[in-house]
Parts: sequence; structure tokens; C-alpha cells
Amino acid sequence: MENKKLPDILAENIVVKSRIFTVQGQKLQFPNGTQVDYERLVSHPDGAVLIVPMLDDDTLLLIREYSAGVGRYELGFPKGKIDPGETWLEACERECIEEIGYKPLRIDYLDKVSLAAGYMDHHTHLVWVQDLVPAQGEGDEPEPLEVVPWKLSDWPSLLHQPAFSEGRAYAALFLTLQKLGRI
Repeated sequence: MENKKLPDILAENIVVKSRIFTVQGQKLQFPNGTQVDYERLVSHPDGAVLIVPMLDDDTLLLIREYSAGVGRYELGFPKGKIDPGETWLEACERECIEEIGYKPLRIDYLDKVSLAAGYMDHHTHLVWVQDLVPAQGEGDEPEPLEVVPWKLSDWPSLLHQPAFSEGRAYAALFLTLQKLGRI
């Protein structure tokens, strides 16, 4: 693929900052001379993790939790931000313990994905875990999460669940299926 020259950043400023979001304005000049004003969401530089936990060879552990962005309970995989000073591996272990009550003994990295590259710099590390042993930890959720076992062999019906709609979860599911040679 051809390496295109990146636009020059003429100016950057913080437009608004909340407890969760930082909106940054950028004035860019493209190699053809066109100047454009962009806004983007700036995230924590270490990103987040999303974990596909397998209790056994055919059982995924999903969680059901309230998702304010879509205003409903969403069915998905354990996930969370990587805390300052924490690695993706440490975040993976912590989130598993907090959200599903298991510590993974085997952790395999699947991939790193962006959410909406056109206006957000956030990335998520997708991870597959197995050999789970019971462990308890205090999470930051406002209510206990429901852990939902799901047969991996029944993945097509998972895709038909209206509450299973997050793109990162789809990507992680398909990467897991590919890793296991099931697609």
C-alpha cells in the first residue's frame, strides 16, 4: 500500500472535557492545500480490553450489563479500560476477576481494534482466555453483572440476539471462532 503524506496539524485545542470524554479540535492542512477543522474524542492512551472467556471447550461466558450509550441492557463480553500503569494483560486478569468471578490461567492475544477511527483515537485489545479458576474481586459496576453461559457451537443464534450488538464483541467472537478453526 502506498504511503500517503499525513496532513499537517496547524492547531489543536481542547473543546470540552467531561469526566469520561475529551473532545479535541484540530485544524489540519492536507498535502493538496485544503484546510479542514476536525473534532475527535481523545481516549486514555492505553485503551481497553475486551475478553472472550471460555469456561470449557464449548462454553463462552458473556455478561449482561446496562449500556448507557444504547439505553438498554447489552449482552457482551467482559471489558474495561486499562488503568494507568497497567498492561493489557493485567487489565485482562483484573476485569475477568471483577466481572465474571474467574482468573484466567491461559491468555491469548487476538488483535487490537479501533472503534470509530474517523473521530476517535480509542483502541481495544481483544483477548481470548481459558483455564479459568474461581476468584473474586471488587468491580466498579453500579450493580452486580449477570454472567450468561453461552455455547460457542450456538454462535449463530447469539448473532440474532438484539442485545448482542457491539462491534467489538462481534470481532472478538469471529476471531475466536477463527482461532479454534470453527469457521
